[in-house]
Amino acid sequence: MRILLVNPNMTKAMTDRMAGIARAVLPEGMDLVPLTAERGFPYIASRAEAQVGGAVAYEMIAAHAETADAAILAAFGDPGLAGARELFDFPVVGMAEASLLTAAMLGERFSIVTFSPVMQRWYVDSVRDAGLTSRFTGVRTPAAHSADVGAVRETLRADLIELCNAAVQEDGADVVILGGAPLAGLAHEIEEDVAGVVVDPVSAAAAQAVALLTLTRPAAFARRHSKPIAKASKGLAPALSRSFARETAG
Repeated sequence: MRILLVNPNMTKAMTDRMAGIARAVLPEGMDLVPLTAERGFPYIASRAEAQVGGAVAYEMIAAHAETADAAILAAFGDPGLAGARELFDFPVVGMAEASLLTAAMLGERFSIVTFSPVMQRWYVDSVRDAGLTSRFTGVRTPAAHSADVGAVRETLRADLIELCNAAVQEDGADVVILGGAPLAGLAHEIEEDVAGVVVDPVSAAAAQAVALLTLTRPAAFARRHSKPIAKASKGLAPALSRSFARETAG
């Protein structure tokens, strides 16, 4: 089986790190195909940028859909998740939703800790969309946005640990999610320094993708009533145009 790891950000180093984390979760014999956006933004940090990133993600998924069994949207905030589930005939997992649902199974209340206040409202929306607001203690962030997003794992490590512990000890969270692709893998490194359970969204998404592949039959997806009406389009990437028209490459 093949799972697409779709990074709608343009930073390949970020994709490579997330792919390594996901592969550690996947069982033997399951193939992971990492994909990095070739246009858009180096890092998506707003709901407006996510709209663009979602469209780019559809193009990447469509280009590989005929040989894929599932896809992971590898950006916290899950750009385009609902539409991707309508369009493609296999499980599509979002990093944010997967981590939220996982956190809800690991404890009664959970928090999100991330590296910038810029994404705070967007992440609150993600919790609302998942229907988990009553279990949510809030988002904790540093006071200011870092100029070097690629280095926040190192430069903000101590601050992030402090924020995680504040979420547990002051906000009452049982579980803390480290939100944002630049923090991928950090949860495993700092879990001994945090007084609660720490969830890595990439690991959660990979585990959820495996679970969904185990629980579903591929033929069932094509019969869903929520699929878009087949129609022609103009100006889209050829593979994405075929997906909307429900045509095969052959």
